[in-house]
Amino acid sequence: MSLKHIFTKNAPGAPIPGLFSQGVRAGPFLWTQGTPGALPDGTMVQGTIQDRTRQVIKNLEAVLAAEEMSLKDMVKATIYIKNFDENFPLVNQVWEEMMPEPRPTRTSLGVAQLPAGGTDVEIEFVAYKA
Repeated sequence: MSLKHIFTKNAPGAPIPGLFSQGVRAGPFLWTQGTPGALPDGTMVQGTIQDRTRQVIKNLEAVLAAEEMSLKDMVKATIYIKNFDENFPLVNQVWEEMMPEPRPTRTSLGVAQLPAGGTDVEIEFVAYKA
């Protein structure tokens, strides 16, 4: 089985170009990078954590779409959240609003900091489509 490295201009790339892929496809599986709430040009979305969470999901949708996949193909999500006690319910509001049912498995973790400056939420997905 060969690996396919995914790059789309419709989602932000690595903070240092060439450092890592936006996603990697291996057979029917696709793994995405940890994706922040930034616009495709790398500018962080201003506003609330809900605004950034919506952008994260839009960015990940773009990576999935590059492989003719959608949010319905997700099997696992990992969410990294700064100020967890305060922000966890706010991220959940957006999750319920944007994620189709049945929703994938999910792990949410509180973290002290994230590598993308100015973000307080980062999400990575695993998707499957035969």
